[in-house]
Amino acid sequence: MNDRAAGLTTHANEVCAVVVTYHPDAAFPARQSRLRKQVGALVIVDNGSDAAEVAMLREFASDPSVTLVLNQQNLGVAQALNIGIQQALRLRFPWVLLLDQDSSADNDMVQTLFEVRDSYAEKDRLAVVGSGFRDVNRARETEEARGEPWEEAESVITSGSLIAMAVHAKIGPFREEFFIDHVDTDYCFRARAKGYRVIKTRKSIMSHAIGAASRHHVLWMDKWTTNHSAERRYYIARNDTIILHDYGNYAWGLWALKSFARCLRLCKRIALYEPMKSRKIAAVAEGWWDGVRGRLGPRGHALPRAQAMQRGQGGPL
Repeated sequence: MNDRAAGLTTHANEVCAVVVTYHPDAAFPARQSRLRKQVGALVIVDNGSDAAEVAMLREFASDPSVTLVLNQQNLGVAQALNIGIQQALRLRFPWVLLLDQDSSADNDMVQTLFEVRDSYAEKDRLAVVGSGFRDVNRARETEEARGEPWEEAESVITSGSLIAMAVHAKIGPFREEFFIDHVDTDYCFRARAKGYRVIKTRKSIMSHAIGAASRHHVLWMDKWTTNHSAERRYYIARNDTIILHDYGNYAWGLWALKSFARCLRLCKRIALYEPMKSRKIAAVAEGWWDGVRGRLGPRGHALPRAQAMQRGQGGPL
Protein backbone atom coordinates (compact mmCIF):
# COMPACT_ATOMS: atom_id res chain seq x y z
CA MET A 1 0.00 0.00 0.00
CA ASN A 2 1.44 3.39 -0.98
CA ASP A 3 1.57 6.43 1.30
CA ARG A 4 -1.44 8.04 -0.34
CA ALA A 5 -3.63 4.94 0.06
CA ALA A 6 -2.51 4.56 3.66
CA GLY A 7 -3.67 8.10 4.39
CA LEU A 8 -7.22 7.57 3.12
CA THR A 9 -9.99 7.43 5.71
CA THR A 10 -12.45 4.56 5.95
CA HIS A 11 -14.57 4.31 2.75
CA ALA A 12 -12.61 7.10 1.05
CA ASN A 13 -10.76 4.72 -1.27
CA GLU A 14 -14.22 3.68 -2.53
CA VAL A 15 -15.04 7.25 -3.59
CA CYS A 16 -14.45 8.80 -6.99
CA ALA A 17 -14.69 12.59 -7.06
CA VAL A 18 -16.14 14.20 -10.20
CA VAL A 19 -15.37 17.85 -10.92
CA VAL A 20 -16.78 19.76 -13.89
CA THR A 21 -14.60 22.58 -15.21
CA TYR A 22 -15.32 25.55 -17.46
CA HIS A 23 -12.47 28.06 -17.74
CA PRO A 24 -10.96 27.10 -14.34
CA ASP A 25 -8.76 29.63 -12.55
CA ALA A 26 -5.06 29.23 -11.76
CA ALA A 27 -5.81 28.11 -8.19
CA PHE A 28 -7.78 25.08 -9.38
CA PRO A 29 -4.91 22.55 -8.98
CA ALA A 30 -4.24 23.65 -5.39
CA ARG A 31 -7.89 23.21 -4.44
CA GLN A 32 -8.11 19.78 -6.05
CA SER A 33 -4.89 18.60 -4.42
CA ARG A 34 -6.61 18.80 -1.03
CA LEU A 35 -9.54 16.81 -2.38
CA ARG A 36 -7.38 14.23 -4.17
CA LYS A 37 -5.84 13.13 -0.86
CA GLN A 38 -9.29 12.15 0.43
CA VAL A 39 -10.59 9.99 -2.45
CA GLY A 40 -9.57 6.98 -4.46
CA ALA A 41 -9.71 8.75 -7.82
CA LEU A 42 -10.60 12.10 -9.35
CA VAL A 43 -12.36 12.59 -12.69
CA ILE A 44 -12.26 16.05 -14.27
CA VAL A 45 -14.73 16.75 -17.07
CA ASP A 46 -13.88 19.95 -18.92
CA ASN A 47 -16.50 21.80 -20.94
CA GLY A 48 -14.53 23.52 -23.68
CA SER A 49 -11.92 25.57 -21.81
CA ASP A 50 -9.20 27.39 -23.75
CA ALA A 51 -5.77 26.01 -24.63
CA ALA A 52 -3.90 27.45 -21.63
CA GLU A 53 -6.51 26.15 -19.20
CA VAL A 54 -6.49 22.72 -20.82
CA ALA A 55 -2.69 22.64 -20.54
CA MET A 56 -3.02 23.33 -16.80
CA LEU A 57 -5.55 20.51 -16.50
CA ARG A 58 -3.35 18.10 -18.45
CA GLU A 59 -0.42 18.82 -16.14
CA PHE A 60 -2.56 18.19 -13.07
CA ALA A 61 -3.93 15.00 -14.62
CA SER A 62 -0.44 13.53 -14.98
CA ASP A 63 -1.16 11.95 -11.59
CA PRO A 64 -2.36 8.37 -12.32
CA SER A 65 -5.28 8.82 -9.89
CA VAL A 66 -6.69 11.65 -12.03
CA THR A 67 -8.69 11.11 -15.24
CA LEU A 68 -9.27 14.06 -17.57
CA VAL A 69 -12.16 14.10 -20.05
CA LEU A 70 -12.04 16.96 -22.56
CA ASN A 71 -15.25 18.08 -24.25
CA GLN A 72 -14.66 20.28 -27.29
CA GLN A 73 -17.57 22.54 -26.36
CA ASN A 74 -19.72 23.44 -23.39
CA LEU A 75 -22.15 20.54 -23.08
CA GLY A 76 -23.70 21.91 -19.91
CA VAL A 77 -23.24 20.92 -16.29
CA ALA A 78 -25.76 18.06 -16.33
CA GLN A 79 -24.23 16.22 -19.28
CA ALA A 80 -20.72 16.74 -17.92
CA LEU A 81 -21.78 15.29 -14.56
CA ASN A 82 -23.29 12.28 -16.32
CA ILE A 83 -20.06 11.76 -18.28
CA GLY A 84 -18.03 11.91 -15.07
CA ILE A 85 -20.32 9.51 -13.25
CA GLN A 86 -20.13 7.03 -16.13
CA GLN A 87 -16.34 7.22 -15.94
CA ALA A 88 -16.47 6.55 -12.19
CA LEU A 89 -18.73 3.58 -12.91
CA ARG A 90 -16.22 2.21 -15.42
CA LEU A 91 -13.55 2.55 -12.75
CA ARG A 92 -15.82 0.42 -10.49
CA PHE A 93 -16.27 2.94 -7.68
CA PRO A 94 -19.38 2.41 -5.52
CA TRP A 95 -19.49 6.08 -4.45
CA VAL A 96 -19.20 9.38 -6.28
CA LEU A 97 -18.57 12.82 -4.79
CA LEU A 98 -19.59 15.75 -7.00
CA LEU A 99 -17.85 19.12 -6.76
CA ASP A 100 -17.80 22.46 -8.55
CA GLN A 101 -14.46 23.73 -9.81
CA ASP A 102 -14.40 26.63 -7.33
CA SER A 103 -15.37 24.64 -4.22
CA SER A 104 -12.63 24.06 -1.68
CA ALA A 105 -12.93 20.89 0.40
CA ASP A 106 -11.93 20.83 4.06
CA ASN A 107 -9.38 18.18 5.02
CA ASP A 108 -12.04 16.07 6.76
CA MET A 109 -14.77 16.47 4.15
CA VAL A 110 -15.07 12.87 2.97
CA GLN A 111 -14.66 11.45 6.46
CA THR A 112 -17.43 13.74 7.77
CA LEU A 113 -19.80 12.83 4.94
CA PHE A 114 -19.52 9.13 5.76
CA GLU A 115 -19.83 9.74 9.50
CA VAL A 116 -23.03 11.67 8.86
CA ARG A 117 -24.36 8.95 6.57
CA ASP A 118 -23.55 6.25 9.11
CA SER A 119 -25.43 8.19 11.80
CA TYR A 120 -28.64 8.19 9.74
CA ALA A 121 -31.03 5.43 10.76
CA GLU A 122 -32.31 4.60 7.25
CA LYS A 123 -29.05 4.96 5.37
CA ASP A 124 -30.24 2.65 2.58
CA ARG A 125 -32.92 5.22 1.75
CA LEU A 126 -30.43 8.05 1.32
CA ALA A 127 -30.12 9.45 -2.17
CA VAL A 128 -27.76 12.34 -1.43
CA VAL A 129 -25.64 13.43 1.51
CA GLY A 130 -24.95 17.10 0.86
CA SER A 131 -22.23 19.24 2.37
CA GLY A 132 -22.78 22.23 4.58
CA PHE A 133 -20.61 25.07 3.32
CA ARG A 134 -19.25 28.51 4.05
CA ASP A 135 -20.19 31.06 1.39
CA VAL A 136 -16.92 32.85 0.67
CA ASN A 137 -18.84 36.00 -0.28
CA ARG A 138 -20.79 36.15 2.97
CA ALA A 139 -18.36 36.33 5.88
CA ARG A 140 -20.09 35.40 9.11
CA GLU A 141 -19.31 33.70 12.38
CA THR A 142 -19.89 29.97 12.28
CA GLU A 143 -22.12 28.41 14.90
CA GLU A 144 -21.35 25.09 16.51
CA ALA A 145 -23.67 22.41 15.13
CA ARG A 146 -26.00 21.00 17.80
CA GLY A 147 -28.07 17.83 17.94
CA GLU A 148 -27.92 15.45 15.00
CA PRO A 149 -24.93 15.97 12.67
CA TRP A 150 -27.34 16.13 9.71
CA GLU A 151 -30.56 17.86 8.73
CA GLU A 152 -33.26 16.88 6.26
CA ALA A 153 -33.30 18.95 3.08
CA GLU A 154 -35.71 19.44 0.21
CA SER A 155 -32.69 19.69 -2.06
CA VAL A 156 -28.95 20.35 -1.80
CA ILE A 157 -26.47 21.90 -4.21
CA THR A 158 -24.57 19.58 -6.51
CA SER A 159 -21.18 20.56 -5.12
CA GLY A 160 -20.32 18.45 -2.11
CA SER A 161 -22.95 15.77 -2.85
CA LEU A 162 -22.05 12.19 -1.92
CA ILE A 163 -24.08 9.64 -3.91
CA ALA A 164 -24.10 5.84 -3.88
CA MET A 165 -23.87 4.43 -7.40
CA ALA A 166 -26.47 1.75 -6.61
CA VAL A 167 -29.02 4.40 -5.63
CA HIS A 168 -28.09 6.65 -8.54
CA ALA A 169 -28.92 3.83 -10.94
CA LYS A 170 -32.48 3.81 -9.59
CA ILE A 171 -32.93 7.60 -9.64
CA GLY A 172 -31.46 8.10 -13.09
CA PRO A 173 -28.96 10.58 -14.55
CA PHE A 174 -28.93 14.33 -14.20
CA ARG A 175 -31.38 16.10 -16.47
CA GLU A 176 -29.32 17.12 -19.47
CA GLU A 177 -32.00 19.25 -21.15
CA PHE A 178 -31.76 21.66 -18.20
CA PHE A 179 -28.16 22.38 -19.31
CA ILE A 180 -27.28 24.35 -16.12
CA ASP A 181 -29.05 25.60 -12.98
CA HIS A 182 -31.59 23.64 -10.93
CA VAL A 183 -29.98 20.41 -12.17
CA ASP A 184 -29.41 19.56 -8.50
CA THR A 185 -32.94 20.60 -7.48
CA ASP A 186 -34.51 18.36 -10.11
CA TYR A 187 -32.33 15.39 -9.08
CA CYS A 188 -33.25 15.76 -5.41
CA PHE A 189 -36.97 16.21 -6.15
CA ARG A 190 -36.91 13.13 -8.39
CA ALA A 191 -35.14 11.12 -5.68
CA ARG A 192 -37.64 12.17 -3.02
CA ALA A 193 -40.53 11.31 -5.33
CA LYS A 194 -39.10 7.78 -5.51
CA GLY A 195 -39.08 7.50 -1.72
CA TYR A 196 -35.45 8.41 -1.05
CA ARG A 197 -34.21 11.02 1.40
CA VAL A 198 -31.90 13.98 1.04
CA ILE A 199 -29.82 15.26 3.95
CA LYS A 200 -26.88 17.58 4.46
CA THR A 201 -24.24 18.02 7.12
CA ARG A 202 -24.88 20.66 9.75
CA LYS A 203 -21.15 21.22 9.91
CA SER A 204 -19.58 23.31 7.16
CA ILE A 205 -17.04 21.10 5.40
CA MET A 206 -16.19 23.18 2.32
CA SER A 207 -15.94 26.73 1.05
CA HIS A 208 -18.16 27.63 -1.86
CA ALA A 209 -19.60 30.68 -3.59
CA ILE A 210 -23.17 31.18 -4.81
CA GLY A 211 -22.68 33.60 -7.68
CA ALA A 212 -20.75 36.75 -6.84
CA ALA A 213 -22.90 37.79 -3.91
CA SER A 214 -22.88 41.40 -2.73
CA ARG A 215 -24.52 43.05 0.28
CA HIS A 216 -26.50 46.28 0.13
CA HIS A 217 -27.58 48.31 3.14
CA VAL A 218 -31.21 49.48 2.94
CA LEU A 219 -32.34 51.42 6.01
CA TRP A 220 -31.78 48.97 8.89
CA MET A 221 -31.69 45.87 6.68
CA ASP A 222 -29.06 44.06 4.62
CA LYS A 223 -30.11 42.90 1.17
CA TRP A 224 -28.07 40.33 -0.73
CA THR A 225 -27.98 39.64 -4.45
CA THR A 226 -26.00 37.00 -6.34
CA ASN A 227 -25.03 39.07 -9.43
CA HIS A 228 -25.41 36.09 -11.75
CA SER A 229 -24.83 36.80 -15.44
CA ALA A 230 -27.72 37.31 -17.85
CA GLU A 231 -27.07 33.83 -19.23
CA ARG A 232 -27.44 32.26 -15.80
CA ARG A 233 -30.53 34.36 -15.06
CA TYR A 234 -32.16 32.82 -18.14
CA TYR A 235 -31.54 29.23 -17.00
CA ILE A 236 -32.53 29.94 -13.40
CA ALA A 237 -35.88 31.43 -14.46
CA ARG A 238 -36.61 28.80 -17.11
CA ASN A 239 -35.68 25.71 -15.12
CA ASP A 240 -37.44 26.94 -11.97
CA THR A 241 -40.59 27.30 -14.09
CA ILE A 242 -40.21 23.73 -15.37
CA ILE A 243 -39.72 22.38 -11.84
CA LEU A 244 -42.87 24.13 -10.63
CA HIS A 245 -44.74 22.52 -13.53
CA ASP A 246 -43.30 19.04 -12.94
CA TYR A 247 -43.34 18.83 -9.16
CA GLY A 248 -45.50 21.67 -7.83
CA ASN A 249 -48.93 20.03 -8.17
CA TYR A 250 -50.60 23.35 -9.00
CA ALA A 251 -54.13 23.30 -10.46
CA TRP A 252 -55.31 25.29 -13.49
CA GLY A 253 -51.86 26.30 -14.63
CA LEU A 254 -51.12 28.27 -11.46
CA TRP A 255 -47.53 27.02 -11.61
CA ALA A 256 -46.94 29.57 -14.39
CA LEU A 257 -48.28 32.41 -12.22
CA LYS A 258 -46.20 31.23 -9.27
CA SER A 259 -43.10 31.29 -11.45
CA PHE A 260 -44.06 34.70 -12.85
CA ALA A 261 -44.30 36.09 -9.31
CA ARG A 262 -40.86 34.68 -8.49
CA CYS A 263 -39.43 36.24 -11.64
CA LEU A 264 -40.92 39.62 -10.73
CA ARG A 265 -39.23 39.50 -7.32
CA LEU A 266 -35.96 38.55 -8.99
CA CYS A 267 -36.28 41.41 -11.51
CA LYS A 268 -36.95 43.84 -8.67
CA ARG A 269 -33.71 42.81 -6.96
CA ILE A 270 -31.79 43.05 -10.23
CA ALA A 271 -33.21 46.52 -10.92
CA LEU A 272 -32.28 47.76 -7.45
CA TYR A 273 -28.83 46.27 -6.94
CA GLU A 274 -27.21 44.73 -10.03
CA PRO A 275 -25.41 46.03 -13.13
CA MET A 276 -26.55 45.23 -16.70
CA LYS A 277 -30.14 45.49 -15.51
CA SER A 278 -31.90 45.50 -18.88
CA ARG A 279 -29.98 42.48 -20.21
CA LYS A 280 -30.64 40.44 -17.07
CA ILE A 281 -34.32 41.36 -16.84
CA ALA A 282 -34.77 40.49 -20.53
CA ALA A 283 -33.04 37.14 -19.87
CA VAL A 284 -35.37 36.40 -16.96
CA ALA A 285 -38.41 37.18 -19.12
CA GLU A 286 -37.08 34.98 -21.93
CA GLY A 287 -36.36 32.17 -19.49
CA TRP A 288 -39.84 32.35 -17.97
CA TRP A 289 -41.50 32.29 -21.37
CA ASP A 290 -39.40 29.36 -22.60
CA GLY A 291 -40.25 27.54 -19.36
CA VAL A 292 -43.97 28.11 -19.86
CA ARG A 293 -43.68 26.82 -23.44
CA GLY A 294 -41.55 23.87 -22.29
CA ARG A 295 -38.55 24.77 -24.43
CA LEU A 296 -35.37 23.20 -23.05
CA GLY A 297 -31.71 22.76 -23.92
CA PRO A 298 -29.06 25.45 -24.52
CA ARG A 299 -30.29 29.04 -24.68
CA GLY A 300 -30.66 30.19 -28.28
CA HIS A 301 -31.11 26.60 -29.41
CA ALA A 302 -33.89 25.63 -27.02
CA LEU A 303 -36.11 22.86 -28.35
CA PRO A 304 -39.66 21.79 -27.53
CA ARG A 305 -39.66 19.62 -24.44
CA ALA A 306 -40.10 16.27 -26.22
CA GLN A 307 -37.21 16.89 -28.59
CA ALA A 308 -34.94 18.20 -25.83
CA MET A 309 -35.60 15.15 -23.66
CA GLN A 310 -34.78 12.83 -26.57
CA ARG A 311 -31.34 14.44 -26.70
CA GLY A 312 -30.85 14.15 -22.93
CA GLN A 313 -31.08 11.24 -20.57
CA GLY A 314 -32.77 12.67 -17.50
CA GLY A 315 -36.29 13.92 -17.00
CA PRO A 316 -39.18 13.81 -14.58
CA LEU A 317 -41.05 10.73 -13.50
